[in-house]
Amino acid sequence: MKKIVIAGATGLVGKQLVVALAAQKGVETHILVRRKPGRVPDGVIVHEAPVADWGGQVAAIKAEVAISCLGTTMKTAGSKDAFRAVDFGLVSYLASAAHQAGARHMIAVTSVGASASANNFYLRTKGEAEAAIIQTGFDRVDFLRPGLLTGGERPESRPGESIASLLAPLTDILMLGGLSRYRSIPARIVAQAAANLALTGGDGRHIHENESIRALAG
Repeated sequence: MKKIVIAGATGLVGKQLVVALAAQKGVETHILVRRKPGRVPDGVIVHEAPVADWGGQVAAIKAEVAISCLGTTMKTAGSKDAFRAVDFGLVSYLASAAHQAGARHMIAVTSVGASASANNFYLRTKGEAEAAIIQTGFDRVDFLRPGLLTGGERPESRPGESIASLLAPLTDILMLGGLSRYRSIPARIVAQAAANLALTGGDGRHIHENESIRALAG
């Protein structure tokens, strides 16, 4: 039985990832949450605890694979420091706890354009989180860097992204060549790609953008 632990399981990608993994045989899916979700698929093990206690939960689970679907918005967080506490602090905390508990493989959903040297605060934070995961020492790391996520239900309102999603069919057509990596992509595709990656072996560092993510999802 392969144990997998997910943080960010109540978000847009996380919800669909949990469903995708619950349908797999030979997988024991654990989710870390601050508040118990209304409904989870049968067989999924919920660990409800304050964030400060997640390290202990991860240590007890001893998962082989850790997956981060964590992420917030500046509006929800309220400040750059609060945003960074989630998108960098909490992600790196999960990585460290999972590695110490014996996980060999980590998967993280970040963003197209993520780079520790980016001028944009959002992309720089995502890139710094990726760097922290790499430094943790997993045998295998997979970064999923999607463009604009579409479909599904978000846990909080994001008016800007809602408008962008409506315009996506038009703007995607205009994104040719190297710009295709910025096209929109359904969250369910990203979730399925993450689920499939969680069942793979191997080692190394792998970066997946829109085209690769679609191929992984099958």
